[in-house]
Amino acid sequence: MASIRQNRIEEVIREELSVFFQRNAREICLGSMVTVTTVRVTADLSLARVYLSIFAGPDKREVMDNIQMNASRIRGEVGRKLKNMRKIPELTFHIDDSLDYAQEIDNLLKS
Repeated sequence: MASIRQNRIEEVIREELSVFFQRNAREICLGSMVTVTTVRVTADLSLARVYLSIFAGPDKREVMDNIQMNASRIRGEVGRKLKNMRKIPELTFHIDDSLDYAQEIDNLLKS
């Protein structure tokens, strides 16, 4: 079970990443729309798993590769916003395929 502090940090990171991806959509996201669906921070606050939904643009894998190539820049931007934290968590990015899975189940139920 996540602590209250973990939950707050997850929410702040999610908000800051959402703003960052919105401002840098053309450069970092290659023009596609990227939504931060979930952020999970480990108990020691050293690692944050960021789950992204990618819509309308180039291939998801291509966008994800570009995001991962710029992970240190993204972490730096988040770190500037989280000035009160001693150590900024390392960010790992993952594709959130839960929406695709839900769409597939919905299609199966309709047929």
